[in-house]
Amino acid sequence: MKQEAKLFRSELLGESYTKYVHASGLPIYVFPKKMTGTYALFATNFGSVDNALDARGRKRLPDGIAHFLEHKLFTNEDGSDSFEHFSAYGADANAYTSHTRTVYLFSCTDRFADSLRELLTFVTHPHFTPESVAREQGIIGEEIRMCLDNPYDRCYYNMLAGLYRSHPVRVDVCGSVESIATITDKTLYEAYRTFYQLSNMALVVCGDVSVESVIALADECLPRVTPAPLPPRRTYCEKSAAHRRFVKATGQVAKPIFSIGVKDTDIPSDPRERAKKDAGMAILSEMLFSESGVLYNRLFDAGLISHEFSADYALTRDFGFLQISGESDDPRAVLRAVQREIAALQKSGLSRADFERCRRVEFAEYIKSFDSTEEIANTLLAFVFDDAQIFDWADIVRDMELSYVEELLHRCFDPSYYTLSVVEPAERVQEGETK
Repeated sequence: MKQEAKLFRSELLGESYTKYVHASGLPIYVFPKKMTGTYALFATNFGSVDNALDARGRKRLPDGIAHFLEHKLFTNEDGSDSFEHFSAYGADANAYTSHTRTVYLFSCTDRFADSLRELLTFVTHPHFTPESVAREQGIIGEEIRMCLDNPYDRCYYNMLAGLYRSHPVRVDVCGSVESIATITDKTLYEAYRTFYQLSNMALVVCGDVSVESVIALADECLPRVTPAPLPPRRTYCEKSAAHRRFVKATGQVAKPIFSIGVKDTDIPSDPRERAKKDAGMAILSEMLFSESGVLYNRLFDAGLISHEFSADYALTRDFGFLQISGESDDPRAVLRAVQREIAALQKSGLSRADFERCRRVEFAEYIKSFDSTEEIANTLLAFVFDDAQIFDWADIVRDMELSYVEELLHRCFDPSYYTLSVVEPAERVQEGETK
């Protein structure tokens, strides 16, 4: 059955892209861009938090299986490695697993059709054996041990473990040495069959390509399957308050590093409302924590932080949090200063001039992102998997009101929502303190 293509256009940006739902159920997004490089993503809506095979969580997958699958798919049944194939075509290929998705990608300046054939073929033709799984367990086990030795990774995951009691976002994307030891070729196939349904995936291509050429390659390479219903998703109920207020560890750092986490369980169910909240929190974070802000300069002048101070807000359909990170000889003092500044602004209100400046910063960064095929493809994918529309972001930021951002300031920073994760130099640990 012939599927219809749908065109999305932004008069403001002078940009457009096409969505086409393939007969197999795979949504295909083509964003034409007259640039030298072409960027393609083939992704599944399956990340580290998706470790349940049913909505009630009665049947679970081992932690780290999404990442394990990502590694294994590059090995083909004939023993060849798809990375080598991409290299022969002159393409730069990669893959990554996040909390919410698994993405396979390549960029190229030539032989696009060869690279797209490779991408569509190896991702849709899994091949696992007990022997290859055992070899991969050793490789990923070493990766996990390296992550445990990385103080920044440890600080981040300790922050998530401080924020969440049971949500799987608190678990390392790679899993643990113990959890991946339980993965077999059978569990990999089970996870693949559940979450790598083409209707649960998306192909995004950005570059000097036509919609027709991408669809033709999809017709050539994709298996003839009947579109299946989306896999069940387990929902997690977490209290608004952080699970733990303070988590400390030691590591190879010259100065203590910290991550202040602020838990957010007030997640809008409507995709556009989520996008609005995401944009509002981005503006608010710029106002509160950017280098041009009062708080940053006060902390820096007092010697409490270095230039490595940053803030980032993450919001998905299932979890949200603000992370404030940096290095400091006194992380607790930084936390107190952050909370004092926010409490003061909750009383006095936000500056309209600061709001307008930061709103323009966010809008300018959004516009600038359309100069890169890589940024366009990755941003489009993020909106696609959140059931949202990439061009709506411009209208949302442009129409953002100060009153809405002030509402977020009051709603999102209750003192009970905070956790502080610190990694100190080993020699600074004092006896009797929690590690």
